[in-house]
Amino acid sequence: MRTATKFAALACAVVLFGGCAAKGPEMKTVDYVDIDRFMGPWYVIANIPTFLEKGAHNAVETYTLNDDGTIATNFKFRKDSFDGKIKEYNPKAFVMNKETNALWGMRFVWPIKADYRIVHLDDEYQHTIIGRQDRDYVWIMARTPTVSGADYDKLLSVVESLGYDTSKIETVPQRW
Repeated sequence: MRTATKFAALACAVVLFGGCAAKGPEMKTVDYVDIDRFMGPWYVIANIPTFLEKGAHNAVETYTLNDDGTIATNFKFRKDSFDGKIKEYNPKAFVMNKETNALWGMRFVWPIKADYRIVHLDDEYQHTIIGRQDRDYVWIMARTPTVSGADYDKLLSVVESLGYDTSKIETVPQRW
């Protein structure tokens, strides 16, 4: 792994895991996630971005179930414009709660696993919200590059009900 990539991964880990105290009441996950249905590509519609994601365009997170039950993750986007440099990260996810499959640990740098909670998932597996107990980052994602204004408003309302400051939400430009 190149030195710059190692540094970026380490810096991401510091940002993602830096807070010690949880903010607000326990953030509940959805009751159950059918892992096989959840796999595949999810377009990032909006988020409170980590420093690595600032300026992301055409952001897509793709999940693939490994034979050992871990989840290979591919996060890819273009930096700062639709023609910008392609950035790609490949953390590994671990299902931490096997009863719900909705609480994951996302590992960018060994041995740390970031808090990753599936806190909203519609019945058709078309829209999801990924949150963190610290309420520092959140991702609104969909199976399509765009969602209707009504659907976006509903999803944003869910994010607000979880205790997030929605003024920090940024839409992610998608053009395919």
